[in-house]
Amino acid sequence: MYYVGLDIHQRSTSVEILDCNGKLVKRGEWKLPWPQLADQLKKDAPAPFAVCFEASCGYGFLFEEFSKVAQQVKAAHPGSLRLIYKAKRKNNRVDAGKLARLLYLDAVPSVYVPGRETRLWRQTIEFRQTLLDRLVTLKNQIRASLRERGIAAPKGLWTARGTTWFKTQGESDDAWALRRDLLIEELAELKKKIKRVELQLKSMSSPRPGVALLMTIPGIGPRSAEALAAYIDNANRFSSTRKAGSYFGWDPCQDASADKNRLGHITRDGPATVRKLMVEAAWQGVRRSPTIKAFYDRVTRNDPDRRKIAIVATAHYLTRVAVSMLKSGETWREDPRATKGNGENQGSEQA
Repeated sequence: MYYVGLDIHQRSTSVEILDCNGKLVKRGEWKLPWPQLADQLKKDAPAPFAVCFEASCGYGFLFEEFSKVAQQVKAAHPGSLRLIYKAKRKNNRVDAGKLARLLYLDAVPSVYVPGRETRLWRQTIEFRQTLLDRLVTLKNQIRASLRERGIAAPKGLWTARGTTWFKTQGESDDAWALRRDLLIEELAELKKKIKRVELQLKSMSSPRPGVALLMTIPGIGPRSAEALAAYIDNANRFSSTRKAGSYFGWDPCQDASADKNRLGHITRDGPATVRKLMVEAAWQGVRRSPTIKAFYDRVTRNDPDRRKIAIVATAHYLTRVAVSMLKSGETWREDPRATKGNGENQGSEQA
């Protein structure tokens, strides 16, 4: 077996090939577009060979291309690589050599690479979130434009009646009216785009039974369920729900030494979109489910200052429940103790 390390960039790729004894066979640089890398690899690398490259934008496409010609392909986790190799000397050739050596030692901190359909599903979810962020920014601009003129915005500003009201403001000021009209046009256009994306998401989610299963959890709607299902993908890849929580970045940062153990903010690893949606779902779940409310109250300890900590813990809890449900195929069920007002239950996590 030969071991190939690739440091891939948009316009150039550094390559290093090691033999079965870890000795250098070939080193070089290719100035090729990504679709041609697999063919070049097949020409230059002796068979059979394994490939390792750093996971970044487009890693799914590269993984599929290399899988056509290599016996084994591994995409390395960029964050873990930085922890393994802390060096002041860093360049493309050196990085390719490091990847080849890690592959030879079977020490690559590899990432999970979902299938093409799942990657497209995730990309569509993220695109919707991008549009929502733009919508929030646009609404803030509209509110700011009203404040500049000392106009108090009515309730329901984003309804059809509110938009009609906004169109009547500042008619005597041509410059402000131009700004107002363009903001209204952009608002309508963004809403149309979001609806189109959501229709696409609906068609992508409907064939997947896991989405409907997750929607049985109180507070989790179609957007939260599809994001969870898309990023979990295969629930069995997590050996425990604790590892699933770590994957989504819910674990607290830890600094333990001797008899001291300091816990800080959550790590925020993994998809931020899922965490945002799960926090929103957790607030809804607290209002709708006695089981979720009991969990939230237990973490809060009747201390208002712990509400933020409690809602993050609740979102973490629901994420782990979701993984358990996808593994078992069971729907959500309330804890009977919670419905009787007992706050000492553990919920319905089927871990």
